[in-house]
Amino acid sequence: MKQELTPTHTFQYIDEILAQQSIHLLSLNPQKKLITSFAQLENLITEQNTDIELLTNLQQTLESIVCSQLQNFPENIFWDFDFLVSSMLRQALVANEGAIPFLKVFGEKMVSLVEMFGTKTEIRFRYVHDFMYGFEWARWVQKEPQKRAYVEPFSLVFLDYLLAKGKELVQRINHGQVVSYKLCDTGYRNPFTFSREPEDEYRLLTYLAEEQLIPVAVWNWNASPVWNKPFQEMRQQLALKLNIQPQKH
Repeated sequence: MKQELTPTHTFQYIDEILAQQSIHLLSLNPQKKLITSFAQLENLITEQNTDIELLTNLQQTLESIVCSQLQNFPENIFWDFDFLVSSMLRQALVANEGAIPFLKVFGEKMVSLVEMFGTKTEIRFRYVHDFMYGFEWARWVQKEPQKRAYVEPFSLVFLDYLLAKGKELVQRINHGQVVSYKLCDTGYRNPFTFSREPEDEYRLLTYLAEEQLIPVAVWNWNASPVWNKPFQEMRQQLALKLNIQPQKH
C-alpha cells in the first residue's frame, strides 16, 4: 500500500501558505508568468524518490525556507524554487543514510541566511534575487574558479561562505564602515549604483532572463548554473541602457 503524506505535510500545503499572502508569485522564466507550484514540484520529486521519511523532511525543510522568505523579504518579486528543490533532493540522495540530517542542516542554514540578510536586521536587503538566481554565487566562483567552479550554488559550502560574509557585513555596518551598502531613502540597502525600486528590478531582471544572463535559472529543475560571464558588469550596463535612474541615498 502506498504511503501518503499527511495533510499538514503535503507540498500543496506550501502552495496554500503562499496563496494566503498578497503577493504575485512571479517566475523569472521568459516562457511563463507564474512559478511552478509545489504540488507540481512534488510530482518531479516522487519521480526520483518515494521514501515517505525523506519526502516529509524535504517538505518541512521547504516550508520553513518559504515561510522565512515571506517574513523577511515581503517585497520580493520573483519566487522560483524549482532548481533549489532539485538541488536539495540531489544532495540529500547523495548523502544516503545522512539524507535527513543533511536536510535539517540545510534548512537551518537557509533560514539563518534569509533572516540575516532580510528586512528585520541591520543588512535590510529588499530581495532574495541575488542569492536565489546565482549572482552572488557566480561572483564568488569567479574569485577562485579552479577551486570553486564545481561547487553548487546551493551547497553547504557556499551557504557557509554567505553566512560568514553576512556576519562580517553586520559588524561593518555596526561600526559605520560600509561605503557601498549605505541605506537608501527607501530604508533598504542597495550595493548597486542604480535604482532597485520594484519596477526597475522587474524590468532589469526580466530583460536579463530573456537574454540568458541569469547565472542560475532557478525556474528550471535541470538548470546548468553558469559562472563565467561578467554578470555584474552586464547588469550595470543594462541598467544604463534601460535608463534606470541612479540610486538615491
